[in-house]
Amino acid sequence: MRMHSFWKRYCILGMVFLTGCSFTGSESPQDSGRPAPISGRGPVGGGAGAGADSAGGVGFVGGGDRDLSAIVDAVANPPAVRRYTARSAKATRAPLSGQLTPVGYGALNGWNNDNLVAAWPAWLRSCLALGHRGEPFTSLCNAAQAIGPRDAGAIRAYFESHFVPHALNGTDKASASSNTVTGYYEPLLRGSKTRSSRFDTPLYRTPKDLVTVDLNDPYPELRALRLRGRLVKGANGQGDRVVPYATRGELEKSGQLLGLELVYVEDPVEAFFLQVQGSGRVQLDNGQMMRIGYADQNGHPYKSIGRWLVDKGELTLAQATMQGIKAWLAKNPQRKDELLHQNPSMVFFKELPASQDATEGPFGSLGVPLTAGRSVAVDNRFIPAGLPVFVQTRIPTGVNSNFKPTSRLMFAQDTGSAIQGAHRADFFFGSGAVAGELAGKMKAQGSMVVLLPKGY
Repeated sequence: MRMHSFWKRYCILGMVFLTGCSFTGSESPQDSGRPAPISGRGPVGGGAGAGADSAGGVGFVGGGDRDLSAIVDAVANPPAVRRYTARSAKATRAPLSGQLTPVGYGALNGWNNDNLVAAWPAWLRSCLALGHRGEPFTSLCNAAQAIGPRDAGAIRAYFESHFVPHALNGTDKASASSNTVTGYYEPLLRGSKTRSSRFDTPLYRTPKDLVTVDLNDPYPELRALRLRGRLVKGANGQGDRVVPYATRGELEKSGQLLGLELVYVEDPVEAFFLQVQGSGRVQLDNGQMMRIGYADQNGHPYKSIGRWLVDKGELTLAQATMQGIKAWLAKNPQRKDELLHQNPSMVFFKELPASQDATEGPFGSLGVPLTAGRSVAVDNRFIPAGLPVFVQTRIPTGVNSNFKPTSRLMFAQDTGSAIQGAHRADFFFGSGAVAGELAGKMKAQGSMVVLLPKGY
């Protein structure tokens, strides 16, 4: 993801490298309903990392002149067939901001050329969350179970007969200019459950003395905010009080996280950006794959180590990428702590259940696994969670700075604090280095049309 509403999922990766992010809401995937981000935005969101300009891309070695964007066109495995029973007669519809104008499928440029077979597994995953919510979703999701996952004609007929495209027209100030599509991904690291000279960068579990204060009950206007810290005894019987939790540097220097190591990874920079994304996978030295997700955070704001290096004259703006930071650390290993401790924020992780399906990404805010190239983080004030969205934008190919147009059916399965506006979106590219390469370069103009169920 990403810490995908924490400060990712969804600060732009370029901003993460160079400027950091401001906090204007909840600080975790869980705070916004994300079980584990795009994020994770990141956090998985992150995160859900998000896209970047040319100065913020994630480097990828070995791309050559191949069009790497084909990874977002792969057909994922659909979930098992199931029968949905409504928990309520009719699904609750939250009021939406802006205006929705019905349009015909003929107005969707590229609709007839989209490979809906590749989109189908993502819709079935949306049904895992929507199918029990009542009508019209229970009937829609049960009808979907009867369609063959590779029956292109039946899949197209299903969407065209059950959904009506609606153009989005935002009425808030942000929507007037927020038609940017960025990208995020799920990192893949190498690691071990045992510390060694190779695997010596720990990822930690949540400390037991970290407390989170939910302000929703006493201050409903602050329902999107959380306070994090630790409790200390007040003097003279004045009661307990919450004080700021230790910073990253203080935690690592004091040793108070000893015993909370979840896993050790080999690259401190990749570990750092795993915290930006909020979730990821670790290829263990015993051959097993470990999936980890955001658990909590120490409450301190994120500060960019890339920006610090630029301000110090150590790197140029163009060099302040993940690969550039890695190269700088390789030349200056004795300054690793000095660099990483410039960011006071520390993210804590938990191990997630292993998936038997390699095509499943991390969980988005909808509570279902994300699908590469078909899941998108959106602003739920304008687009209801889980619904189909027809996205028109341009995506990087991985060849130099080339982009190509894409028009595809995606699904609103994630959110993020920086994803604000009717046409603001974060495109999930999948897992691993190639996905990171594309997500790091992704920043383009775009637009969306939401497909609402008939009678919704």
